[in-house]
Amino acid sequence: MTSWIDGIRRRREETILTQRNLGTVSRVTAVPGVDACLEMIDRRDAGLHAWVYVDRDGARRTAAALDRETGAERTHRPLHGVPVALKDILDAEGMVTTSGARSFAHRRPERDAPVVAALRAAGAVILGKTVTTEFAFADPSVTRNPWDLEHTPGGSSSGPAAAVAAGMAQVALGSQTIGSTIRPAAYCGIVGFKGTYGSISTEGVTPLSWSLDHVGILSHSVDDAARVFSVLAGEPGAAPPERSLQPAHPPRLAVPRAWIEAVASPEVRAHLNEIISLLSRAGAAVKDVALPASASRIDSDGRLVLRVEAAAYHSQWFSGHASDYGPKIRELVESGLGVAAIDYIRAHEARYQFRRDMAVIFNAYDAVLLPPVPAPAPSLSEGTTGDPVFCAPWSFAGLPAIALPSGLAPGGLPLSIQLVGPIAADARLLEIARWCETCLGFSAVPPP
Repeated sequence: MTSWIDGIRRRREETILTQRNLGTVSRVTAVPGVDACLEMIDRRDAGLHAWVYVDRDGARRTAAALDRETGAERTHRPLHGVPVALKDILDAEGMVTTSGARSFAHRRPERDAPVVAALRAAGAVILGKTVTTEFAFADPSVTRNPWDLEHTPGGSSSGPAAAVAAGMAQVALGSQTIGSTIRPAAYCGIVGFKGTYGSISTEGVTPLSWSLDHVGILSHSVDDAARVFSVLAGEPGAAPPERSLQPAHPPRLAVPRAWIEAVASPEVRAHLNEIISLLSRAGAAVKDVALPASASRIDSDGRLVLRVEAAAYHSQWFSGHASDYGPKIRELVESGLGVAAIDYIRAHEARYQFRRDMAVIFNAYDAVLLPPVPAPAPSLSEGTTGDPVFCAPWSFAGLPAIALPSGLAPGGLPLSIQLVGPIAADARLLEIARWCETCLGFSAVPPP
């Protein structure tokens, strides 16, 4: 316990490295860990711009109360003292939800979103709100990448990913409609996990597309993500299960090689080949597969659903505030207003067909292995949060997916792999991810 506390005060690198196991952190007192994150925010956020609001007094009061509770030998909570950042589309009592937008869209919630309430009940300490792109879409935010301040951290969960990567929070909640958890995790060199669609409540979360939105988890390890997921996806008030994340056998992994070769950059293709060789030597059965024919239209159909549902939500404001919207979110809403109902229904059916077709692949393989992004994080000058092409099909089909940091590009930016599992196989996917994480042995942290 002492070495962890001293380490996070002494060196930023040790902060991040020791934040990779909630099982260890949850056994220490809460106050020093929260104070260390607040110190890191003070030291780093002027350059990163990850935070919208930091609840310093509230976080310290909560941490002190948790430590008193533990001292009184009450039941130990599964996330005792874990410092958590929230993407600023999640409601937290006493904190304004801005959704990265102008004041017309702000909310002043009187209660926590269910996911935030579940975190608090499990003993987590909510540090505050982190930056989101406007309405969780594609207009870049002010946040910078901790690995290189001239590059994007991705989006729309830009602030949550940067905060975790920089050691300013141990865990963060984000969201994913297309690639907004997996992509920032990949660009920032951390773990990003989204479960099966509907496995975590999105009540009290600003919607982008009701049929596609997922709550995502950003963390330093698969164990962290699994522990938080067990809290958020469980029955209200139920204790999360304590179990090992080690599969009984090496996984069978399917690689959609032709698609990857057509889209990914040379350095990403080369890195994936190295990872495939590494996992194969460790015992994984890795084979190339062809995606089903329905994959050819999943992106366009998913985006049609997104346009319509975004337009439906924003219709309450759009006629009076169109000029207050950023260009990309404004274009999204405008394009959705004119879609015919029959096209919207057909797009949904196409999503479900792709999900059914993918089930055939999952009958033979445990997971799909591919890059989460086609290239390392773009520079800020490109004006983009990055390409979600390798994330979109799984989001649009509601399949669980996880990004794992796996190396560094020649320029020093993180490289990652992505694993995708079948519907409702979240636990198995996390087990496979844990096995892969052990093989990868990634331990690099951003420069100071």
